[in-house]
Amino acid sequence: MVPMSFSTSASLIFPPPGYGLQHYAAYFSDYAWLLPTANSLLIGVATALLTLLLVVPATFALVRYPFRGRALGRALVILPLIVPNIVMALGYYLYLGSLKLTQTYLGVILAHACLCVPIAYLILEANLKNFDVNLERAARSLGAAPMKTFWLVTFPILRPGFLAAGLFAFAHSFDEAVVALFISGRDVPTLPRKMFESLRMESDPVMSVVSALLLAAVLLFTILYAASKHYRSVRLRQRATTPSGTANISNSYS
Repeated sequence: MVPMSFSTSASLIFPPPGYGLQHYAAYFSDYAWLLPTANSLLIGVATALLTLLLVVPATFALVRYPFRGRALGRALVILPLIVPNIVMALGYYLYLGSLKLTQTYLGVILAHACLCVPIAYLILEANLKNFDVNLERAARSLGAAPMKTFWLVTFPILRPGFLAAGLFAFAHSFDEAVVALFISGRDVPTLPRKMFESLRMESDPVMSVVSALLLAAVLLFTILYAASKHYRSVRLRQRATTPSGTANISNSYS
């Protein structure tokens, strides 16, 4: 896909007969491609936020508190992973259509959030099960309120799990095409829907530009994450080797 994105051909041909940037210029100047890209980003961010708002209290309730029907509740949360997407898409289309939410941003966000809930739940469930509850008990014993304990003790430790759940929800929403074909329509086109229609109708080579840009974005994110992680580890080692850092560590242990 990357070599074809620089092709001079008017269709998807490999190997390319020549190389140029006309397809990139067509993508960044075509509203029919830029609008679905912006819609997918907006819907992905909103879906990730809504998913976390739903999953965080559900995870704490299902993991921390024993109650009758907890196993059934967990099964209902992860049920969208079992049902095929085409069946879910048809169900969302009929239900959201009765509420007049098809071809709207809210309808797509709600449908995507339902699909992302089980993924985010399984990630947070694994993190919460490995969390040491004694840390919260120590904070509560020192007089911290429940919400203060959550923000100062629980949330900082579980932050990687929250970020991973939100990132997976965003990626799943951004990449989802089946439900978007039923719900989004032409009023709220998403990027996967536009790519599917482009491949089916005209085999527009601009689609290869989108694929190359998505691949570059993933590689850039991975490199930045690895670089930031390496930078933090270097800073921690430097602080540990300096006299002031060694003194602080010794004071903390004492």
